Amino acid sequence: MIPFFVQIKCQLGKSYQVASQLADREIASEIYSTAGEFDLLVKFYVEPGTDIGHFVNEKVQIVPGIQDTRTIITFKAF
Repeated sequence: MIPFFVQIKCQLGKSYQVASQLADREIASEIYSTAGEFDLLVKFYVEPGTDIGHFVNEKVQIVPGIQDTRTIITFKAF
């Protein structure tokens, strides 16, 4: 499985609803509330070969209440 993170900026007053919807869809491994420019940090896992851009576009950004996203792809350096 390939891990990656998505920072999510929510519309005002929608953070809890967005987090609940992501949890209900059972697509996220971990969901955290954060302070700063983004409201949520969400960890996802996908099968090798999955197009992460399409995954975010088709499964994450469609959640009502999401205003903006930033995808962070990680790799093992050591």
